[in-house]
Amino acid sequence: MYVLDTEASFDAAHFLTNYEGKCKNIHGHRWRVVLSICGDPINGMVVDFNIIKKDLKELCDYFDHTFIVEKDSLRKEVFDLLNEDFVLRVVPFRTTAENFSKYFYDELSKKYKVLEVCVYETPNNCARYVCK
Repeated sequence: MYVLDTEASFDAAHFLTNYEGKCKNIHGHRWRVVLSICGDPINGMVVDFNIIKKDLKELCDYFDHTFIVEKDSLRKEVFDLLNEDFVLRVVPFRTTAENFSKYFYDELSKKYKVLEVCVYETPNNCARYVCK
């Protein structure tokens, strides 16, 4: 079996609700997403790198330069106010690297045999979601 890796990144802000550390405040990251897919080659290729790079980049571009908010984590008044001036991306999960790794895994598994997805929220720290 062969494994292909590609990566993309996005810059976005978030915060963690019900958290007692510094991350309870709005802050940003350069989120780095590393995708690993596996398979057997057909005509010498598992899949064209341009195709998997494009698919990963599209998902990352959706979040790029946005404020990512967990659903129902802001009071309606604050949400409405922010929504006028910011591009908000509301997600149904807590905005941790762990949950983002599963999100990217699930989305890309619709098209590829994904082995794992690593999401780095800093250059030295990542969360990895691995094929079961």
